[in-house]
Amino acid sequence: MGFIIRNVKPEEFQKLGQLLVDVYSQLEGFPKPEEQPAYYNLLLNVGDFTQKDKTELIGAFNEIDELLAGVVFLGDMQYYGSGGTATSEKNSAGFRLLAVRDSARGLGLGKLLTLKCIEKAKEMNLDQVIIHTTMAMKPAWGMYEKIGFKRSEDLDFMQGNLEVFGFRYRF
Repeated sequence: MGFIIRNVKPEEFQKLGQLLVDVYSQLEGFPKPEEQPAYYNLLLNVGDFTQKDKTELIGAFNEIDELLAGVVFLGDMQYYGSGGTATSEKNSAGFRLLAVRDSARGLGLGKLLTLKCIEKAKEMNLDQVIIHTTMAMKPAWGMYEKIGFKRSEDLDFMQGNLEVFGFRYRF
């Protein structure tokens, strides 16, 4: 099965938002919509990220153009929107909200999207890519580390009661 990695079109933003809500709300140990309604509203309205400079929504699609996974790429960390120190990182890109539909797990789509974000940052001549993850997303840590991301405790922060862990990929 072949996959197409491309920018998500404005008319597809709502589909990506719903995919994010579906995936994140099912993560064991991750806050539920009723616990963090503002966060889930951010997910539903993921298209709003594209109003920021150098920010794109990237999706993985199957051969019939069905959205299977997506991520927010931010080419300027001032728009990253996390807690901690990440937004003050210069000459850096980041990505957030990587999610793969349950039915498409294990197909390598998370890796393809991660590599696309690294490629975009490299094309922009940036120094690094920054990401954050949580214990609920621990299975993805191994993938990130195999690609070359390193834990960066200086980027860690708390989002309410949720520990958030930082990683860097340096060029």
